[in-house]
Amino acid sequence: MSGTDDFNAHTIAEFRANDGQVGGNFAGVPLLLLHTVGARSGQPRVNPMTYLADGERYLVFASKAGADRHPDWYWNLRARPHARIEVGDQVLDVEVKELAGAERDEQYRRQADRNPVFTEYQNRTTRTIPVIALTPVGPASASDADGAEGTEGEGGQG
Repeated sequence: MSGTDDFNAHTIAEFRANDGQVGGNFAGVPLLLLHTVGARSGQPRVNPMTYLADGERYLVFASKAGADRHPDWYWNLRARPHARIEVGDQVLDVEVKELAGAERDEQYRRQADRNPVFTEYQNRTTRTIPVIALTPVGPASASDADGAEGTEGEGGQG
């Protein structure tokens, strides 16, 4: 298991053991667990990531810490625009929509104002970091969340 996988697995376990609360660098930071299916592998994946609440939507940011390519979970969502998230002790099925134009820019600015590291992430890359809206479409069974233990990604920043 890589260092990122170990970190994600620890974060996922802590999240689930504490109704969505995580300590360390993420203490007090809103986190969710994003469940996707690998676009190429077809395997279930779970990524812990920060989010920005926007009404009923949860906004996540495909920053990959400012890397020059999108994170794998972004491509998974592009391939299958329905996913599942865990927020606190809730498990929700969501529809996925990538924001564009002024709406994307405003929501990214809100996130960067709240968490300035997102300004650094955008400054590290020439790509425009995608903003993804996750809109709940109904509750899912809590037991379904435990089945997908695979991890993928770069930790909680998206």
